[in-house]
Amino acid sequence: MKKILVIHGPNLNLLGKREPEIYGKVTIDQINKKLKEIAAKKKVTLEIFQSNHEGEIVDRIGKAKKTCAALLINPAAYTHTSVAIRDAILATDIPTVEVHLSNIYSREDFRHNSLVAPVARGQISGFGLDSYVYGLEAAIKLTKAR
Repeated sequence: MKKILVIHGPNLNLLGKREPEIYGKVTIDQINKKLKEIAAKKKVTLEIFQSNHEGEIVDRIGKAKKTCAALLINPAAYTHTSVAIRDAILATDIPTVEVHLSNIYSREDFRHNSLVAPVARGQISGFGLDSYVYGLEAAIKLTKAR
């Protein structure tokens, strides 16, 4: 069975409480539950990881090269700042889908630049929980193409 690594970046553990007018009321547990339901139906396994620490995310991406067929990542604030996460994705050559709950292009100017997007197969933003759903479906398709 193919495995997909799901990474939630910094502060996503606060979903449901943090700026609900931007991120909605969905919690990380609700997102993970929905992703697990889809994965079970599609016969893929998920490894889900959340960290507020850039180095931990980089380490987890590096380890995924041997075990995961695709990466679904919401780098959160690291989207706009982390060359290290970008380089880890590039180095592992794992098909990657970047997701965001909010539309990063309708927010502050500094959020309009994603360092991850150029090394990802695609990016989905602005659909709340459905960004993750669409992203997982894309990641599953990428595992079949591999």
